Amino acid sequence: MDLFDTLREQMDSVRLPLFAVTVTAVARVNTPLVAILHWHGFRRATPLKLPGIDIPPRPVPGSAIQLGEPWHSFETVDATLLDAAWQLGAWEVERIERRGCNMIGASASEALACRQAFGDYTDGEPAGEHLVDGAPDRDALMQLAARKGYLRWLFRPVKGGIWRALDEPDDTRHADGGRCPPCPVPPQPRRPGVGTRTVYRLGQVGRILFH
Repeated sequence: MDLFDTLREQMDSVRLPLFAVTVTAVARVNTPLVAILHWHGFRRATPLKLPGIDIPPRPVPGSAIQLGEPWHSFETVDATLLDAAWQLGAWEVERIERRGCNMIGASASEALACRQAFGDYTDGEPAGEHLVDGAPDRDALMQLAARKGYLRWLFRPVKGGIWRALDEPDDTRHADGGRCPPCPVPPQPRRPGVGTRTVYRLGQVGRILFH
């Protein structure tokens, strides 16, 4: 599974800076992963031009990609995310684990978080306004995650991202914001309990920017 090459192909095609990358997996091994690329950019909602009427631009929708390569441990997914985040110069990789939101006692906020982890931001608007959907099994995976739980990884690229302007000195990075593989940070096993958060620190950061 080579997430870095997939991301690089998308970045070369879209030619916009990335805000963040998320990858979500149902809490069951060897299921397809859903990667979402969150772009930083705006476009006109319509090419139509009307005299005297200013049509404001809208954010460019994210890109959903389904990764169907087989995997047999969550540490394998961790290693894939760490490799991509390392090469793209990210400060950190965050991994969270959540229970199924169809369980008795689950809150509305848990259901919303599950939907958003799989790229469902519709809120009654057309899905194409928020997401270019290249993950054919996304809805089915979201329903399975609602029953079984899920894990979600997040990182913010420096190379090819908007964070170059806020970059901190880091001897591990090249001038373009990226790093050479391999990533020296090893995967950590899942901890007992659901609702855990694991943060992998990459490189050297002088101040904390995001939490």
